[in-house]
Amino acid sequence: MLVPKHIDVRALCFDVFGTVVDWYGSVQAEVQRLALPVDGGDFALAWRAGYAPAMQDVRSGALPWTDLDGLHRRILNRLLAERGIALQEAQAAELNRVWHRLQPWPDSVTGLTKLKRRFTITTLSNGHVALLLNMAKNAGLPWDMVLSAELFGHYKPDPEVYLGAARLLGLAPAQVMMVAAHPSDLRAAAACGLRTAYVPRPQERGPGGTMEAWTAGEFDLVADDFLALAQALGAG
Repeated sequence: MLVPKHIDVRALCFDVFGTVVDWYGSVQAEVQRLALPVDGGDFALAWRAGYAPAMQDVRSGALPWTDLDGLHRRILNRLLAERGIALQEAQAAELNRVWHRLQPWPDSVTGLTKLKRRFTITTLSNGHVALLLNMAKNAGLPWDMVLSAELFGHYKPDPEVYLGAARLLGLAPAQVMMVAAHPSDLRAAAACGLRTAYVPRPQERGPGGTMEAWTAGEFDLVADDFLALAQALGAG
């Protein structure tokens, strides 16, 4: 799909978990490496399933602001206890930091590098700054800058995150395009006036995993991967 000529996009903001990096495969491999007595894929899905409820606890005030390391550790502690797995503190801490070491999808680095030639490219993730920086170094992700929900004291899909990103970029919301594999993220960005690009990742939740439903025409662009996105945006 070609970008409509009336769209004046200057910067691309990327969701990261699932869109740029493969959290399921990375966590599954780490669990297998540690030889934990669980199915690695099931454990990855259960860990990720705790993500949205944990962020809602922050939104509701049940928890003070807590970064993603803290939220992931709370979920991990519960999962280990439920499964009767006892880890040394150093082991648990290292496992929790697997989210800093997630591997990119095969097209991510090359596609981002192409897009960077024409646009400012940045994260716009619920991951905190330190996590996103570590991930970028580990995976070779060529960001121009790192924007995080942490900077705004809100988690996506709160509007403060999307509008805050446009403000820090010095752009109108319509000059910023949100890129994500999650329609709900894109809908929240669009409600704030950002442009949207949907890049589905059918393997995000592993073999046979389900994807969010979406309707043809609801996003400005739909691309199979970042290489196709670069081509559609004239950066290929």
